[in-house]
Amino acid sequence: MLKWLIVMLVAVFVVGLLQPRLARFLRFGRLPGDLKLRLRGKNYIFPFASALLFSLVAGLIARLL
Repeated sequence: MLKWLIVMLVAVFVVGLLQPRLARFLRFGRLPGDLKLRLRGKNYIFPFASALLFSLVAGLIARLL
């Protein structure tokens, strides 16, 4: 359990640091399956496909450790 928590914290930290650079290449938040709504002049983004992709990557990293 502790190992899983540490892996998740490290993964979130690394993705947070690399996200601005990776967003240009991997289209985070703009994948098919991510919802983008515009209501009353505000944009709302619900990144369902990006969250699923992050979960799969984090799971693969956890299995390798």
